[in-house]
Formats: sequence, structure tokens, C-alpha cells
Amino acid sequence: MPLRLLQMFLLASITVANAAFAQLGGPPPPDPREILQMSKEASGGKAWDALRNQHSKVTIQAAGLTGAAERWSDTLSGRSRLNFSIGPLKGAGGFDGQNAWTQDEAGVSRAETDPTARELANNASFRDRLAFWYPDRGTALVSYKERTSADGADFHVIRITPEGGRAFELWINVETLLIERLVEREAQAMRTEIYMDLRDVQGVKIPHRVRATREDPRQDEVFVVDAMQFNRPLTGVTFTQPPPPKPDFEFPAGKASVTVPIEIVDGHLFVRVRIDGKGPLRMLLDTSSINVLLPDVARTLKLQAEPATPGRGDGSVGVVRAGRMDIGGVVIDKPVLATFDLKEFLRRVEGVDEVAGVIGFEVLKRMPATIDYAAGKLTLHDPATFKFAGKAHSVPITFRGTMPQVKGRIDGIDGVFDIGTGARGSLTLAVPFVTVHDLATKYGAKQAVIAGATPKGPVRGLLARAGELDIGGVSVGKPVVVLVTAPDAEPGAEADAGSIGYGVLRRFTPTFDYGRSVVYLEPAVEMAEADAFERAGLWLERGPKGFIVVDVVAGGPAAAAGLKAGDAITAINGKGAGTMSLATARAALRGASGTKVRLQAGPAGERTLILRDLI
Repeated sequence: MPLRLLQMFLLASITVANAAFAQLGGPPPPDPREILQMSKEASGGKAWDALRNQHSKVTIQAAGLTGAAERWSDTLSGRSRLNFSIGPLKGAGGFDGQNAWTQDEAGVSRAETDPTARELANNASFRDRLAFWYPDRGTALVSYKERTSADGADFHVIRITPEGGRAFELWINVETLLIERLVEREAQAMRTEIYMDLRDVQGVKIPHRVRATREDPRQDEVFVVDAMQFNRPLTGVTFTQPPPPKPDFEFPAGKASVTVPIEIVDGHLFVRVRIDGKGPLRMLLDTSSINVLLPDVARTLKLQAEPATPGRGDGSVGVVRAGRMDIGGVVIDKPVLATFDLKEFLRRVEGVDEVAGVIGFEVLKRMPATIDYAAGKLTLHDPATFKFAGKAHSVPITFRGTMPQVKGRIDGIDGVFDIGTGARGSLTLAVPFVTVHDLATKYGAKQAVIAGATPKGPVRGLLARAGELDIGGVSVGKPVVVLVTAPDAEPGAEADAGSIGYGVLRRFTPTFDYGRSVVYLEPAVEMAEADAFERAGLWLERGPKGFIVVDVVAGGPAAAAGLKAGDAITAINGKGAGTMSLATARAALRGASGTKVRLQAGPAGERTLILRDLI
């Protein structure tokens, strides 16, 4: 239904509702437009009418870092531009009246095509135009939500949904009639902005201190206005997406591509990298991840990390800028890397001791990359000369932050899927998607399993097998699916259906071309292989004295053999746990159905598992 028709319908509904209130003897809800106009009068009245643009300079405190930002906005068109510098990170973002864009510290910019990003940009433009006070500047649904209390004050809550945007709330103090809060759902969390320290600027009241808080207090931000002016000439201010910068990377002379070996360890990829001439360093390749360097590796490389968490000065969580990063002869100049201590997590969950960090998105945003799973090779292409020449399906991708996403369909149900090398499974479906479409019932999924783990803990879900996954017109038959059930699972955007990972990608030789917003999926020999889940019915992690059983699937082979969570496995098929990797142990438990596996575990000693398909 078009927005304007929907508005007419809602207006009629409100009229009927008000009549019903009158018949019942109750008062009708307050008029939200009237409350908004009273708010305008309380904060400056007609002085707002004369404002045409805004220019501000702000100090930012976020994640333990202090930085600065400068922002311009056109009050009539809703165009805006923001330049920021926080620690070693610099960048910009803007809205040209139609499209939002961002620019990173290397000067690389991109249009924000993700639906959530577009909606949030339209919301910000609506507010820059002060369209909640001037209805002729922007179409929106406006309603009175409720009267509520918080922090000792009473508020009128006005709900506003701009055309092309998403619902947000303005909290207006009942006593002062000033807007004191904004509540808006971002991609992954609800953000509340609290406006404080109101001062007069050219006849209008402007908050000079804003605290933005989310569901996780560690993500809180504080903005302090250092200077603000209205109606300053916007000469020289550009709101359009910046042109591409001079490349900050270089390929070997005479080469249009470079190929390097990759290791595939239990569904994850590793590549060797040199940083400031040191290495080679083993790095996890995650196509959606920023660059990450383990703190002890940063110290070895003599890279001083600026702390990014309050009170943490040990470099365990921070950012560094190296001189150069070399991947098989492709050199990236002055790369920025976050420092984060993933060492214990990678050792415990991946069984990997020798690892320096993570690379992925920051490399692929600069150059196309082909992953040949069958040959164990990664090929980086010079974007200046690259033109895909293979026989493949071209699938458009958008981005949610650094996460590439594709439109797909699972058994006739449309959704937006994350796609990349960060997930070891085939297809993991997100909690909201599973709930809305009642997929547990649809697939008859009852077998609870652990499908993987994040630093926050195991990813739990129900095991199922779908009929068909369609990725932009490419069909994958009968993939194994995990329906995530944990309420505290990693959050995603509201529209996200789930994630496509190794189990599906290995069926192709994918080429990710972030610059052109496309992934080329070239079918591989593995395309015809049947998809399978592990066949032992347990989840193992590396422990101090062997492999620790974290979870046992009810009714599975491990349960039948008497294993339980907490047991330590010290040998598999006669080989001591200390002599094999975690990936080797897991591979033994993914053997063919009917295979017998001998385990030495717990006080009962040796047990024999007979592997079988769980789905």
C-alpha cells in the first residue's frame, strides 16, 4: 500500500478510534502534531523559520578514544556531510539528498546500499530538515505512542515514520515541552540519544552534550558541541560521494594478479602475510572482518596500540597503523589494524596456536579476490585491469557495515543472507527469520546441536535439511541448515535471514568483487557432493589435557557410547590427543556413516562410536 494511502487509512482509523473513546467516556489521545508545535515554540519558535543550514564542530568520546568531528547539513534539502578523526582512524560520511555514502581512512568511499543504512539515512535527512515541525518538508506517519516516565521526568512519546525511513521516537518533556530523547532501532541494537546542556544559538535551543546509549553500555558514545553556527555559507562543502583516491596498494611490476596458497582448517581459511617485513604471519581470512592483530604479535612487531577501551592501556583492545602489509607481493601501504586478544578463543575453538590475527574486508574492498577451495589458492586481482572471464553466475551484493549480503530464497521464502568465509557451516538461519516463518515446524527440526562458536559462546540451534537454497538464481540442493534458537545469539539486522558459509561456498570457486558490488559463483566439482553435518553427535573443543566434550546430541552416536558434556577425550583411534590437531579430531568424527571410531575418554576408558547421519 503506498504511504499516502496508508496515511489516509490511518487517519480514518484514528477518527474512528477517537469517536469510540468519546462514546466510552474516555479522552481521545493527544494530538501529536500539536505537541510537536508546542515543542517548537518552547525551543525557539519563529527563530527556527530563518535557519537554512547548520555547521558544527564536536568532540567525540567512544570506546575509550577521544576524537573530533565536523558536520554540515542543509536544512531545506536534508543533505549532510560529516568528517571525523578518532585516534588513528579518519573518515567521512554523507547524504546527497538521495543516497548515503561513507569514506574510510584510506579515502575509499562507497554508496550505502544496505536497506537498513538507507532507511537510517532517510531518517537523519528528515530530522536535518526539521520535517517533524515543517510537514511540507517531508512526508511521514506521525502518531502519539504513549505518556511515560524516565529518570524522574514525564514524557510525551511521539512515533514518526518518514517516507523511505523507519520508525523513530521523539521524547518530549511534559513540563518543559523540549525534545530530550530520540529512540531509534539501528541494524543491531536500539539506540537512545539523550539531549543535555541546552544553550541558545541564534535564538534556538540546541543541546551541547549528547549521550548515545545502546543495549551494550560498551558501545556508548558522548558528543560535546564545541561550536555551532547556522546560515553559514556552504561554499566548498560537497555532499556527493567522493571520487576514488589514488590506490594505497601496489601489485608486483607487470602482474595483474597474484596467487597465494590458503589452508582450510575445519571450514576456515588461513593465509600467510608479512607486516613491516616480518613474517610470514598466519592470518585467518574472513571476508567480512576488519584487520585484527593479536596484542602479543603487535608488541613483537613493535606496533604501539592506542587503547580503545576505557582503562585499558595494555594494547589488548586498540588500534595500530603498520607501515605495510604484504600478501604474496601485493603491498598495502599503512594498513590500520585493530588489536584484540583472540588467542585463547582461536586455540580453544579452532585448535589453532600459530595465528597472528585476521584479514579480509580491508583487503577485498581494495581488490577482487578469487577463492579456489579445491586447489587451496587465493588469487588477488588488480582492479584496474580485472575483468571476470569465467563461466559463473553474477550475484549482486550489498553491505551491512563490512558484511557482504545477497538476496536469496530458502524453499520459497525470500531473505537477505550474509555470505562469506567467516562461517564454517553451510546455512545458519537467524532467530527472527526462524520464528516468523515457523521453520522448526516446517522442517520438523527437533535435534538440538552446537553449530559453532563465537567469543561469546556456542551457537546453538536445531538441525534440519532444506530442499533448495537459491542465491541470486544459483540453486544449491538439500543444504544442511541450523535454525538458531539461542535468544542471546549474535544479533543481526532485522531483515537478515541468516548466513551462508563454507559448506555452500566450497561448492563454487567464488570471486568477490566488492568494488563492483558483485560475487561471481563458478560451480566447482564439489557442487554435486551431498551436504553433511558431523556424524558423531558431539561438539569438541581444545582443553588443557586433550579434547573437551562441550555438548552431546541427545540420541546420537556419542550419547549411545556413554559420552557426556565435560568428558575429556585423550585419544582417538589409538592416537593421543596431544599428537593431533582439533581439526583432525573433528574430521575423524565426520567420517562416512557406519565408520567405527575408538575414543579414550573419562573414567570408563575406551568407547566405540558408530558414526551415522544425524539428519
